[in-house]
Amino acid sequence: MSKEWSALTRRRGETADRKILSLFDDADRAEAFSVRLGDMLFDYSKTNIDAGTRDALIALVEASDVAGKRDAMFSGAPINDTEGRAVLHTALRNLDGGPVTVAGADVMPGVLDTLERMRAFAEDVREGLYTDVVNIGIGGSDLGPAMAVQALSPYHDGPRCHFVSNVDGAHISDTLRGLDAKTTLVIVASKTFTTIETMTNARTAKAWMVENGGDPANQFAALSTADDKTADFGIPAERVFGFEDWVGGRYSMWGPIGLSLMIAIGAKAFDAFLRGGQEMDRHFRAADWRENMPVMLALTGVWHNQVCGHATRAVLPYDQRLGQLPDYLQQLEMESNGKGVTMDGTPLEVPSGPVVWGAAGTNGQHAFYQLIHQGTRVVPCEFMVAAEGHETDLAHHHQLLVANCLAQSEALMRGRAVEVAREMMQMKGYEGEELERQARHRVFPGNRPSTTLAYPKLDPFTLGQIVALYEHRVFVEGVILGINSFDQWGVELGKELATSLQPLVEGKEPPDGKDGSTAALVEFILRNRA
Repeated sequence: MSKEWSALTRRRGETADRKILSLFDDADRAEAFSVRLGDMLFDYSKTNIDAGTRDALIALVEASDVAGKRDAMFSGAPINDTEGRAVLHTALRNLDGGPVTVAGADVMPGVLDTLERMRAFAEDVREGLYTDVVNIGIGGSDLGPAMAVQALSPYHDGPRCHFVSNVDGAHISDTLRGLDAKTTLVIVASKTFTTIETMTNARTAKAWMVENGGDPANQFAALSTADDKTADFGIPAERVFGFEDWVGGRYSMWGPIGLSLMIAIGAKAFDAFLRGGQEMDRHFRAADWRENMPVMLALTGVWHNQVCGHATRAVLPYDQRLGQLPDYLQQLEMESNGKGVTMDGTPLEVPSGPVVWGAAGTNGQHAFYQLIHQGTRVVPCEFMVAAEGHETDLAHHHQLLVANCLAQSEALMRGRAVEVAREMMQMKGYEGEELERQARHRVFPGNRPSTTLAYPKLDPFTLGQIVALYEHRVFVEGVILGINSFDQWGVELGKELATSLQPLVEGKEPPDGKDGSTAALVEFILRNRA
């Protein structure tokens, strides 16, 4: 283990029993342990990170050459070295920047041309007879746009947008039920146009449209680079929007994968979304480490997961329209940093990325907050909250929402001592052993860390900032771990086995050679299928 990791391990040992609340004896702590970017504030003061720990974490950044690898990413170098690809989703939002080269060629003319084609197509759809848009994709071609469309619903002035991802027939069936096949646009999102779940759903949607009087030749669009396959499917070239292999699926909604979002909110609002991401890019490239929001968000994560050993983190947006953000970040972070080996193929010496989960507040308070307050495992929490909601006539709702958000982070830190709980129960009339028993149930350990990301209002620019913030956080954590955050070989084996199992599940082949459990399950399915 490197001297930087060893130093952090020592820091953890020296501070593990310290109360986070005691750090606020320094009246300037909240300001000193927060980062601002314009009107956005990231507060990590409710953690056990002090100045010495922060210095040790930044030493890890320096030793990992985050700056050099960041610059290599933005310059178009093939930093995804297991696939030999550049990583340039940032080019999709480079509206005001200069040239970006890959293998000596400037990619920006193509990026801007595709964006202009998207704008023209989206405006035609918005001004036409379409009432609904169905986006068919999976993974990054579903989670990103589905999250963003929900998040920016106050800005919708286009057709209704629906998303289908699961190959379970219930998903496509429930989505198409009630739609008019003559006024529905179907967008098929698959770079290779071979993704089995997506293409199965696409063929079902096409059959539905034909059966109900629609015209697939004029009511389908594709987000794909496989021009031959989209043509074979019957989608005209002018309705096909491609993106290069240097854009990974979970980083792709800044380009054609975001077409459904552009149709929903319009090209102008979509440009604001891109500019929010671009603003975070500029900040990430220019700010000193202590004032760099993605870096400090990443270092807080490294401290909690790799150093303190907290295996999960909860993302808790107190913003109903960000209800799908935890799911989106789950893929972004766990598919990116859920690796077991470093770039050179040697095993990781520290834990890989954490388990990411969460839900919108205040719903989560009545679901899993019991565990994060009184459970035996510490779950670092990442709160998000807007200063203002969109429903100005319901301002009291938002005030209550904000009060709950701030109360939860304070309660996690403060806790409740047994002495306080005992006094509470005494006032209720309990005595003796029952007093002690009842008090123990009302003790909160406290000293549980959290961060808060606050912003004025959830608008397209702000959402762009948030998404880019977490993208760069993933990058920094991956560099520190020494892994490739931009491949995803872990999804391959299950897909391969599913292909080989399909004939067995269809009853066309016997389950010979399968393990006893799999064979028994196949036999159960066949025996109980109506």
